[in-house]
Amino acid sequence: MPFAVIESVDHEGSGVTHVDGKAVFVDGALPGEYVEYSVYRRGPSHELAAVEQVLRPSAQRVSPRCPSFGTCGGCSLQHLDAVAQTAVKQRVLEDTLWHKGKIRPEIVYPAIHGSAWGYRYRARLGVRLVPNKGGVRVGFHERRSSYIADLRRCDILPPHISAMLPRMRELIAGLSIPDRLPQVEVAVGEGVTVLVFRNLLALTAEDELQLAAFADAQGVQVWLQPGGPETAFRLHPGRAPELTYAIPEFDVTIAFRPTDFTQVNVHINRVLMRRAMSLLDPRRGERIADLFCGLGNFSLPIARSGACVIGIEGSESLVQRAAENARRNGLEANCEFHAANLFETTEDSLAALGPVAKLLVDPPREGAIAVVKAIGPEQSPQRIVYVSCNPETLARDAAVLVHEKGYVMRGAGIANMFPQTSHVESIALFERAS
Repeated sequence: MPFAVIESVDHEGSGVTHVDGKAVFVDGALPGEYVEYSVYRRGPSHELAAVEQVLRPSAQRVSPRCPSFGTCGGCSLQHLDAVAQTAVKQRVLEDTLWHKGKIRPEIVYPAIHGSAWGYRYRARLGVRLVPNKGGVRVGFHERRSSYIADLRRCDILPPHISAMLPRMRELIAGLSIPDRLPQVEVAVGEGVTVLVFRNLLALTAEDELQLAAFADAQGVQVWLQPGGPETAFRLHPGRAPELTYAIPEFDVTIAFRPTDFTQVNVHINRVLMRRAMSLLDPRRGERIADLFCGLGNFSLPIARSGACVIGIEGSESLVQRAAENARRNGLEANCEFHAANLFETTEDSLAALGPVAKLLVDPPREGAIAVVKAIGPEQSPQRIVYVSCNPETLARDAAVLVHEKGYVMRGAGIANMFPQTSHVESIALFERAS
């Protein structure tokens, strides 16, 4: 088997080296390490590999906390010290901005970070009946596989959810359709925990009794989802408090359904919110657009400043819930929400919003390329704050803003929203060049 010295880490958390002119991406290897590796996929310009033996370990290498690390695909960086994980992600952002966008921010913001464990308040757990391997499995997918990892605990989940995993397995194994329940969605709010069981077939009355007993014993709500996300409904208890999360600094509480998108790490979300508001600097009376606004995560804090917010989101149901959240927080006079497909934004559709002083963009992994290309003389906000969950698309969109639209990247930095994984949340500030 070949040997190599690892040069860096890529955006997926794999070690990177070069051998005979090819880039080799080595799972489980860290910068500076001398490793023996085996190749599992070959391409014309690169190879994918896994560590077989670390012959010279990095000083930043630590023992993984989870016994399933290396098999489970939920984490990829437990072998790297938590502080070093944040530094690596910051470097990934800076390298991606330069290599993909030919941009260097004027300022690199201090990284936002918090607890490395127990942070994941949202999760989608796979379920699989494997009779010849111990029965029902509940957990994340295995690395490079469609199989479900055999998890007995998960330390990135809140402790009460982690402790519930073995009981969840027993519950599903005792139902009439254990092979037709492909996932359990976990949503934890302010004092409320919801488990949404995706059921491909109808449950029996006995199944429902077992689920209700489980809900009572574990202090959770049990929901069923027979179809798409909007079909989810609470099975037990019949009356129960709704899911909410708070952003105390802005006196905002946001209600959500368990199948809605919300940030998995509520503590980092609060700090990220403070930074976003500091960079955006909303002023009373300003018109500010919040694109990909979701439930109003950024819209409502912006409105709390006295600014007028126009929130745009692709989902009509999310738009309705954002408007309801504005009403509940007494902010409806400062907010308007509309449904539109932002991936089809044009210069005309952007101009139709009317003049906006500032823009906040928080797109999914696909980025906001249509939005940034549509910025023109009729709609060119002085300041743009871009929140991103994908450095690659941030760099692509930033290149358009800087090289084509006359903006300067004043600063950029990361928020370690997903410790122990390679995922990177970033925030960047753009201002129109004077």
